[in-house]
Formats: sequence, C-alpha cells, structure tokens
Amino acid sequence: MAMRLHISLEDNLVEALDQRVGRRGRSAFISEAVRQALEEERRWGAIEAALATASAEGHEWDRDPSDWVRAQRRGDVRRIG
Repeated sequence: MAMRLHISLEDNLVEALDQRVGRRGRSAFISEAVRQALEEERRWGAIEAALATASAEGHEWDRDPSDWVRAQRRGDVRRIG
C-alpha cells in the first residue's frame, strides 16, 4: 500500500529530478532514495553500536597477530592437515 505525502523541495532540485527521471518518475525515484538513506542510517547505527562494545583494553591478538592466527587455525576442527 502506498501513502500520499506532501513534501516541499527547492525548485532547482525538482528541475534536476525531472531532467533525470521525468515528472512521472518522481515518486519511484524519491521512494528508492529514501529507502537507501534509511538503510544507510540503519547500518551506521549498527556500526556505532558495535563500536561502543569494543574493549579499550586491547585484544588478545595485539601482542603477536601471526601467533594468534596460527592458534585459531590449529583450533579449527574443520582444518585438514
């Protein structure tokens, strides 16, 4: 279901929009632009939330990353050889 909205856009923005998609393509274009902007906002929110959970104390791989990777590989039961 679609809902009708009344929005205001600057004249030059509407002109550029019409040149790009035509008068009949306005709603679809704006709908997709809003959809993409909301998805981007959602992803940034998830990134910011994840950053808040990162430890400021450091990580177990900080001392020797290659040793940590080797240990992870050795601990993988799916590893062959």
